[in-house]
Amino acid sequence: MSTAEFSPTHRSSGITSAVVHSLSWLVAGNLIGVMLALLLVQPALNSWLGEWTYGRWMMVHMNTALFGWCSLPMVGFLFRVYGADRGALAGWCRPIVWLWSGALLIGSLSWLSGHSSGKLFLDWSGYARILFLLALAALWFLLVIAFLLELRTSSRFSYRPMVLKTVGLVVLLGAPIGIYVASSPNVYPFLNPDSGGPTGASQLESSLGIVLILLALPFGLTRRNERSAGTIRLAWMVIFVEAILCITLGRADVSHRAPAQFLSLGSLLVWLPLMPAYYGRFRWQASTRRWRSAFLWWWGGLVVAGWVFFIPGVLDRFKFTDGLVGHSLTAVAGFLTAFVIFATVQLIGEKDAWIFNRAWSFYTWNFGVLAYVVIMTIAGWIEGANLAFTIVPGLARNLLYFIRLLTGLAMLAASLEWLVAACSLPALVPQVKLESSGVKVA
Repeated sequence: MSTAEFSPTHRSSGITSAVVHSLSWLVAGNLIGVMLALLLVQPALNSWLGEWTYGRWMMVHMNTALFGWCSLPMVGFLFRVYGADRGALAGWCRPIVWLWSGALLIGSLSWLSGHSSGKLFLDWSGYARILFLLALAALWFLLVIAFLLELRTSSRFSYRPMVLKTVGLVVLLGAPIGIYVASSPNVYPFLNPDSGGPTGASQLESSLGIVLILLALPFGLTRRNERSAGTIRLAWMVIFVEAILCITLGRADVSHRAPAQFLSLGSLLVWLPLMPAYYGRFRWQASTRRWRSAFLWWWGGLVVAGWVFFIPGVLDRFKFTDGLVGHSLTAVAGFLTAFVIFATVQLIGEKDAWIFNRAWSFYTWNFGVLAYVVIMTIAGWIEGANLAFTIVPGLARNLLYFIRLLTGLAMLAASLEWLVAACSLPALVPQVKLESSGVKVA
């Protein structure tokens, strides 16, 4: 019997499943977003929803974006890094994806029924909380088994990748434990009386977490260029220095008006030139160029806007307004979506990259997001001076919200095109051919 060989041209069923499921959640989330935008234009329609109110749908909209659209491609990424999408374990990837989506579906029904922990993006409670924990645990155990099989069957031991994968498994073990514990209402109150709100330290802390992910991801997707060590080493030195700076800053109820708070957050501006230079030191497929440029532009805009919005005087006017809604969309629909698609294109390869690379959907999505951000920034600036602006219907308010609805429709159309395209490509699993000499995997 000949040895089974997997051609690099074969499409992984596990990764394809993760991509299709993630796009399905993106379309579902966009449909909900369009409905919510319509309710803001015509508030009287809220009466048709019964107990499934605007606030409950908003939880579903946000959680499906984070745990569905943004998370499932990263599940596919882990399949690839640990080799779970190849060999004997490949058949277990799709059940993991279905379990993940099942937990999110049960969670959505739970949130619509009014069950929630009361914490933003940690709304998991009841059966949904247990089911999502099982999905996270199942993924982790699959990666562990794949890692152990690699150790046993690998003909050539490479010390550094094995150490990094071991560290990765230890870190990933904290995900199910952390989400389960943090979503409990008994751990810490969703309204913290000891905090005066976001500080420069807390914003810098969360931002450096994102930077760390951006720096680490290329090592699981591709290889470095020659003579790239200098820039890569510099980037890791900068994040280390900024981490030390973050630790020394005050937290709790420290005012954002303290110079150390808003000046330290401004240290993130160093990443405007450094991040593009860093990503330029890796070997990316040509098909990633469009979305790589998009995510880096959105990243730069997010860093600049995040710092400007935090400056005393500006934050005082934008706090709790539509301006921060626009900033949040910059993060999720702009930067994070472009980053996820860029990583997905690299993951699925040149052959299937056309799914995301058609010009119409690319520009429709990105200009739709940009228009949304501009509209919400204008609305937030007006609202900061007139708190009744978004509550009392008026010509300016209705016009801005109607344009907001149109941008939502544009993003929905783009995501539908991606989903239809992805569904047109069936996952290719190796076909077994019987030959006179034995069994061969084609």
